[in-house]
Formats: sequence, structure tokens, C-alpha cells
Amino acid sequence: MKKILIPITSLSLILGLSAGCNKSISNRTDSIAPLSADNNDLTAGSWRPVFLSRADSFAVAAPAAINSSSYQADLNEVKSMQQNISKDEENKIKYWAAGGVLRWNEIMRNLVAKYNLPTVTNDAGAYPAPNAANPFAYPQFPFTNPPYAARAYAYVSGAQYDALIACWYYKTKYNRASPYKNDSSVAAKFINKTDLPSYPSEAAVLAGAAAEMMKLLFPTEIANIQQKAVEQEQAAMASGAATRSDVVAGEALGRQVAQLYIARAKADHAGTAGGNQSIWTNFETIATGLGETPWVSLEVPRRPPMLPLFSKVLPMLFDSSAIPSFRPGPPPSTNSEEFKKDADEVYNFIKNPSRENIGIVQYWADGVGTYTPPGHWDAIASEDFVKKNWSEVRMARNMALLNMAEMDAAIVCWDVKYFYFNPRPTQVDPSIKTLTGIPNFPSYVSGHSMFSGAASTFLSYLLPENASKYTAMAKEAGMSRLMGGIHYRVDCEVGLDVGNKVGGYAVQRAQTDGGN
Repeated sequence: MKKILIPITSLSLILGLSAGCNKSISNRTDSIAPLSADNNDLTAGSWRPVFLSRADSFAVAAPAAINSSSYQADLNEVKSMQQNISKDEENKIKYWAAGGVLRWNEIMRNLVAKYNLPTVTNDAGAYPAPNAANPFAYPQFPFTNPPYAARAYAYVSGAQYDALIACWYYKTKYNRASPYKNDSSVAAKFINKTDLPSYPSEAAVLAGAAAEMMKLLFPTEIANIQQKAVEQEQAAMASGAATRSDVVAGEALGRQVAQLYIARAKADHAGTAGGNQSIWTNFETIATGLGETPWVSLEVPRRPPMLPLFSKVLPMLFDSSAIPSFRPGPPPSTNSEEFKKDADEVYNFIKNPSRENIGIVQYWADGVGTYTPPGHWDAIASEDFVKKNWSEVRMARNMALLNMAEMDAAIVCWDVKYFYFNPRPTQVDPSIKTLTGIPNFPSYVSGHSMFSGAASTFLSYLLPENASKYTAMAKEAGMSRLMGGIHYRVDCEVGLDVGNKVGGYAVQRAQTDGGN
């Protein structure tokens, strides 16, 4: 398993690790104990799905009886797999035993970090754009900037959640026990025993849904994604948790549900979010016509603005007609004394930055080559989620709602950014030297603040014992952009407020989906 540094929720830890001599840093969830759900959530088949119309929308045939010759053959296959498990196979079982939702989110975050790379100019001095129709050409598709990443996390986790609702429906309908329950010679290897029925396999459902969805989102990684899916399914069998028939039924169900999400993703307008030159020019013309200083790219040559039409992407938690209702009032006019004071405050922050402020800026930077801000919050949530001993279906539900809030926050944020087209501090005052990279899109409002507001609002509802922590982290994430010279205070404070409102829709859905 390729290892990548996961964000750590403590500045002191960041500083301590950077000062140490240990160059091998692992994911903090690499060696966690096998999943042991406090509650199997056997009623989850009645929870309200996201895009799946009904839990039984896709038929799953009844399994063979446990005394049938076909099931006995399945059991014999599991026994054979268990006889000579290699160290590598043992490690894979232990890896997936921690929870499929957890692991697929980690895999997603690693892919986002890998593809979060802006293009460089070609010989003609232009910036080539990734092309989904030719994904292996330079630059490889996709460019996992924050909006793309937020959308990707939401689609994968949503597909997994809906697929598991269907899975739980059929589990309780057919009620076929796990192999280690049906045959005493089958061991539960490196996993905790459970009374949860095994047909269809939840591991295979997750693998099928995630792999199918991720092939669309990361077409150059299809072989690696499929390998992970096979590993999870084989681990489920070798552990004694599932037979081949459990896996086959589960994978088929997961893939079918994923197709619903794939169809939606292909029609949600994300493919045209980049716009064109006339659209980019029009934003500048409108701002100039209002007597304001418009945002411009500070790169040389000018880079096209990042996804100016992402506001047209279909949200998940509310109807697209509601997007303008989130739009806050304007920032201070670029001709006003208030605006000048705001810019002066940015300069004062970066003039003599403290070590603490630099650490905060770096921790929340989430720029090129990272999980992006939505992935950062996924990492934070994952560490807290695994402590709750939730079932896979509850883990999927909570991760899906978190990521749906993040995706919708990106949509609303990009609407505000391009509606006001406000210049960044470094544009109006070249003496401001930022402590981190300058994003290639308008300033008002802060994306970091919006993502953080949405995440902290939902997580505070979900884990009220951690509410004060999440609120403080969200405020710090927003203020890090002021400390780094990237944003004005108003960008951060208003962005946080709007993000909180978006997160409230995830809370409303959680209160009414049957999962409480």
C-alpha cells in the first residue's frame, strides 16, 4: 500500500514531525483494529436513499440454501483460501477489515492528491486543458482542483451509501449467515464476528460501487482501481466473512447503483464548467462596467480562470434554483476606504508572520498535490468516525452527507466568486507576498471558509461532543487564508457563514432520512 501523509489535526504534531528525523510517515489509520460495529443497523434497508428510488430498485435473486451443493462448494472454496494465507494476503485482509468506506475514501484522497496538478504552458504559450475524451494525453485527465475533488468525493460516497441501503434491504430479506456461522471449520480470520447476514456481501457492494464510479472520475487509473476492488472482495472471502456467491451478488448490485450516479454525473453540467474566452471576458467587462477593479489572473501568461461555470453544476442537497439564495451581499467596493483597510490588514499579517501563523497557513493550505480542502475534512472526519464503531452503512451515510455538503458548498462558492469577480489582495497591492500559492480565481468568498463551514456544521450535528473542536477548526481554516495573504477578512468571515448555511441542508437531510 502506497503511503501518503495524511493531515494531522494538531499544529504541535506538525511541527514535531517536521523537526524529527523519521522519514517514514504512515497514514494514521493504517493499523487500526478491525471494524466491530456496536449496531448492525438492520433497519437501514428502509432509510431514504439519495438517487436510488427504492431499496429494491435492482433485483437480487435469492441465494442458494446453505445445504445446497452450490453453497457447499462456496464454503470449500473459502476453506481452501484459508489454508495457506500468505503474509501479503493477511495484510490485505487486515487492511480491508478496518472498513471499506474508510479505505475507499483514503484511496480517493490519494488519487485526488496525485492529480491535483495545474498544467504548464505549451510551446504556443497556452495552457492545455485535460480532456476526458483523451485522458492519457498531456495534461492527464482529471485536474483534481477543489471543485472537481468535492464533486468526486460526493459521487463516490453517495453511490456507496445508496448501494449499501439496497444491500441491507436484501441482507435482512434473505438472512443468510456468514460462512463462519454456517460451518465451524471456517474461521473468522483477522476480523470480528458479527450477526450481520452475509448475502449480498457489503464488501463487494462497496467495491462494485466505488470502482464503477471511480473509473469515470479517474479513467487513467482503471487498472489500479479494479485491482483494489478485487483485493477487497478476495479479502472478504479469505477472512471467512463471505462466499463467492455473496461477493458476486454484492458486486453486481454495487455496479448497478453506481450506474445511476454515472448517468447523473454525465448530465450535471460539470463537463462545461470551464467556459470559454468570451465568458471569461464577460465577467471582467461586467465588473469594469460597475466601476470596480475586476479580478485578473496574476500568472504570466494569464491562466484561464478555474471552472467559472461550476455554479451551473447540479447540487445534491437542494435544487439548483436555490443557489442564488445563498449569495451574500457584496464585498466592500474596490474604490472604498473600507476595501483599502481590508488590504492593509492583509499586508500587516504577512509583513512579519509569527511561527504559529506560518504553521496554521501551511496546515490548511491544501494546495497543489494535496487532498484539497474537502479531502482534508474527510481525513479529519475519518479519524473521528472510526472511533464510533459504526456499521458500514452508517459510515457510508455520514461520509456521503459530509461530501454532498462539500460539493454543494463548492457550487455555491463558485457562484459567489464569479458573480462579484473581486480581486485578490496581491493584485491590488503587489507588496503583499503570500505565504502559500495564489489560487487562480476571484477572492470573494473564501473557498476554504465555505468548505470548512459546511463540514463543521454537519460534523457538529453528527458528533455534538466535538462541536467546539470543529467550529474552532473551521474558523482557523478560514483565517489561515487571511494570515497567508490569500484573502481579505470579509472573504473568510462571510464564506464561513455561507458554508454553515449549506451544511445545514446536510443536517436537515440527516434528520429526515431514517438514519437517526
